[in-house]
Amino acid sequence: MSLSRIASRVQRIKTSPSSAAADRAAELRRQGRTIVNLAIGEPDFPTPAHIRRAAAEAVERGETRYTQTAGTVALRTAIAAKLREENALDYDPKHIIVTCGAKHAIFNALAVTVEPGDEVLIPAPYWVSYPDMVLACEGSPVVLPCTEADGFKLTAATLEAAITPRTRWLLLNSPSNPTGASYSSGELRALADVLLRHPHVLVLTDDIYEHIRFESASNPHIVAVEPALHDRAVVVNGMSKTYAMTGWRIGYAAGPADLIAAMDTLQSQSTSCASSVGQAAALAALQGDQSSIAEAVETYRARRDRGVALLNAIPGLACGAPGGAFYLFVNCGGVIGKQTPAGKLIASDADFTLYLLEAAGVVLVAGSAYGASPYFRMSIATGIEVIEEGCRKIANAVSELI
Repeated sequence: MSLSRIASRVQRIKTSPSSAAADRAAELRRQGRTIVNLAIGEPDFPTPAHIRRAAAEAVERGETRYTQTAGTVALRTAIAAKLREENALDYDPKHIIVTCGAKHAIFNALAVTVEPGDEVLIPAPYWVSYPDMVLACEGSPVVLPCTEADGFKLTAATLEAAITPRTRWLLLNSPSNPTGASYSSGELRALADVLLRHPHVLVLTDDIYEHIRFESASNPHIVAVEPALHDRAVVVNGMSKTYAMTGWRIGYAAGPADLIAAMDTLQSQSTSCASSVGQAAALAALQGDQSSIAEAVETYRARRDRGVALLNAIPGLACGAPGGAFYLFVNCGGVIGKQTPAGKLIASDADFTLYLLEAAGVVLVAGSAYGASPYFRMSIATGIEVIEEGCRKIANAVSELI
């Protein structure tokens, strides 16, 4: 028996790097420092008014009690309609579960399927939580490097080479956090062709940024591209990014009957249902006015274009324009090997982001947290004036490197 009171499955995971960066920023603010926080992936818009009203009306109607573990029938029916109309995916409401955010859905899908030693394929750069969720479920994360030359997207050849008899899942995120990489129908077709040759591999799609796209309004989905994957896929999404509802904690998963039933059982013994009021708000979000989405995307587009222009004007930094999401993934290879004014070597992207935090008061997340170096992630889910101030401070700090 271990001498530690903490289970090994928890000891093998780490705190989210983005959360750690936010905590460090808060500490510096308490010390009186002026901080520009470009680390948080959270829309800075308010939840649309009609969604807030629906929540308030639900409270007044007394909809404050437990719902079914899987969520209200009304919300699951609305999710089924959304998947059918927007994604060409056909799911019965009983094959949909409402969760406490999309993150909860991903974790539960892994928890009910992954056995010790099972491999989960994770294209990198990846969202920071994917590998640690796999580790928490006693699986083995297998990181698949996706190069900048390939648009940070998984290729069919890389996928084919990575699959083994122990492969349980492929985790696919499009548009991606942190790069904004968005797969085309053709690219998804190539990946689907590989998966068809390996019927033991399940597919988990994280579609949380699906509506934040800059190059195309279409939302191709691998299960729509190849319907034969329908019984091997769990489709995850949520309200947080599209409707600025991060704190409402409403996500969902759609998938095969046995997997959704297992997730329902697990959820019944952990969180039970998601917030009843949050579910009422989510129903209004799906069925109500959608104009806020296009407005947000245009705002993000302007922020993206401004941020890319400012960053590319800084010697040693390079940034392509992402196709979606609300992040810039910046190549900082040109500053690696330089020294700070205090004589400290910038040996990695982690060193560089720490230097920018301490010297310039700019909070960013190192690319190593996402499985890719030398890069850093900058959030553009903040006012354009904040982005401009942050880039100005980064430029000044870079100019002082030796």
